[in-house]
Amino acid sequence: MATEVLVPVLGESISEATLGEWLKQPGDAVAVDEPIASLETDKVSVEVPSPVAGVMGEHAVKIGDTVQVGALLATVDAGGSAPAKTEAATPAVTAAPAAAAPAAAPAADESSDSPAALSPSVRRAVLEHGLDPATIKGTGKDGRITKEDVAAAAANKSSAPAPASNGSAAGRADEGVAPARREERVKMTRLRQTIAKRLKEAQNTAAMLTTFNDVDMTAVIEARAKYKDLFEKKHGVRLGFMGFFVKAATMALKDIPSVNASIEGDEIVYHDYADISVAVSAPNGLVVPVIRDAQDLTVAGIEKTIGDFGKRAKDGTLKMEEMKGGTFTISNGGVFGSLMSTPIINPPQSAVLGLHRIEERPVVVDGQIVIRPMMYLALSYDHRIIDGREAVTFLVALKNAIQDPTRILIDL
Repeated sequence: MATEVLVPVLGESISEATLGEWLKQPGDAVAVDEPIASLETDKVSVEVPSPVAGVMGEHAVKIGDTVQVGALLATVDAGGSAPAKTEAATPAVTAAPAAAAPAAAPAADESSDSPAALSPSVRRAVLEHGLDPATIKGTGKDGRITKEDVAAAAANKSSAPAPASNGSAAGRADEGVAPARREERVKMTRLRQTIAKRLKEAQNTAAMLTTFNDVDMTAVIEARAKYKDLFEKKHGVRLGFMGFFVKAATMALKDIPSVNASIEGDEIVYHDYADISVAVSAPNGLVVPVIRDAQDLTVAGIEKTIGDFGKRAKDGTLKMEEMKGGTFTISNGGVFGSLMSTPIINPPQSAVLGLHRIEERPVVVDGQIVIRPMMYLALSYDHRIIDGREAVTFLVALKNAIQDPTRILIDL
């Protein structure tokens, strides 16, 4: 008996999604609650489980199609069993000829390293690096190849020594052959479409301005080096820089409430809490989960929350409600090597703080030129409700707290 698999309820105000990937192909055995497809919404990817155990039936939609909540995705034949492989049913006397025939392995298209089984982003990465998927070991669910697997394979390929030239005619002939030029068109994921729409909306709506400052990271680096082992032993999480910056930001937001405000119609909404959105890298791009009531958390609590977000973003298990809200955003482009940038506001928020890479630079301290680890800070803000004086005051308060972490401890 065939059981229909429908698009599940995806969350408040979300009525449709895009089919990102089929995790099971027709004829595959599936267990109850085993994921069979991945849906991409405006915020996160959602795996659709099988309601029954049995055999995967026909797919009702194709990868990239937009589906409504409640629409038919596929069917599962409840209680069925996967068909036996052709080779097992073939008499021994014919096994060798069957194995030699190219048509004797139709199931190869369903393997985790076949082009059809790769997600669009992974397939694009494979093409960009000129790799053979069959040579890449997948570490994802059910052995599927991830973008990280492709990057690792590309790194190994680039580090491998080039074969020595033997001076043969074939080798000389290849020297004059131009490499093939390839193009691939990949439909934007729903998440990427939403990001593009929201960022352009922010540019069109807000009177956006960016103010810069720099901060001496010496004190925080020394504190981290001194206590990182004890911190990890006690709290079970590594001590990073984001814990300091989030805590310092909540203190500065308390002093400059307009940076933590938002515009609704002709009203300004001030928040007496700091829900800090932090940009986290995920396989399909950056996602921005929210640290709720960050003003009440310790540095350890903040680091634990960020670490959990990062792990679940990589696994694709972040929940949609964890992305909603937020009164202020911190984006750390420094982990990718960015020296300076002008981040774009995350509507309806009114400000975003951009962190950048730490770089040793000559600075003047007490009349002497010294080398210090410096970081540029960038605050992009909506000039409709935040004045330049307030933006600069916020950055200075943040800078003072980072340069003297004792201020964070005694709330100064």
